[in-house]
Amino acid sequence: MANTPEELYLDLMKRALSFALWQEPPIPIERANYRRPRAKRFLITAVSRLLRSRNLELVQHRELAADERTDGKVWPGYADTMIGLRRLDNLQLCIETVIKDQVEGDLIETGVWRGGACILMRAVLAAYGIEDRRVFVADSFEGLPEPDSEKWPADRDSMFHINPYLAVSQAEVESNFRKYGLLDDKVMFLVGWFEDTLPSAPIDKLAVLRLDGDMYGSTMDALSSLYPKLSQGGFCIIDDYALSGCRRAVDDYRAQHQIQSEIQEVDWTGRYWRKE
Repeated sequence: MANTPEELYLDLMKRALSFALWQEPPIPIERANYRRPRAKRFLITAVSRLLRSRNLELVQHRELAADERTDGKVWPGYADTMIGLRRLDNLQLCIETVIKDQVEGDLIETGVWRGGACILMRAVLAAYGIEDRRVFVADSFEGLPEPDSEKWPADRDSMFHINPYLAVSQAEVESNFRKYGLLDDKVMFLVGWFEDTLPSAPIDKLAVLRLDGDMYGSTMDALSSLYPKLSQGGFCIIDDYALSGCRRAVDDYRAQHQIQSEIQEVDWTGRYWRKE
């Protein structure tokens, strides 16, 4: 139970970021258009445009169970994060641990969507008055890449790249940081595909490395470029272990580099370990 001002602030932050304080409002029915047949997609788009011209909107109601929110099992309409409260709790615990144990390094998330997890990273640093660590926000801000089946065969069937819901602009993420009062010079944006940005990222040491790239290639690119910079005692957090591509990349990288640190379970898809 939260007791101190810092704990109360961070508990409120997590509930706000995950939209757990409110009932889930209806979502625009157009949001799932990419999955519909072409004729139905055209019809829904036309009707939606007509309604919007009259300040109306075609929406879909959703009833979300408490555990769906807690465990991040749904793609939310209005939350600033989709990872759920349990993975937010885990992220807070990892950051507080590296602060307490004086593990050197910055914090990074690779694949940020609307920025919620990175916002929590900055909030934890702010709550404890930490001024010598930065939060790196790494994303293409264009959604996920098309699968490169020659380089990464495990991604051959990936369809993430066609989903516009996953493409959130840098301007929107910055706006989300700003509305919580947390956009400052400690927040560093790395804009572009991971294979282009991460190898040359201006990072010397990391204390917390959080991967949310969904795909084999994105996960392997992040691990290859950043795991060597993770300090001893730092945490590597995997958001998408339930996805076969991500899980294979994590398992392959750990095997190739003989990483023996035990993988700990957070929830149905979240995993993490502490670098020995």
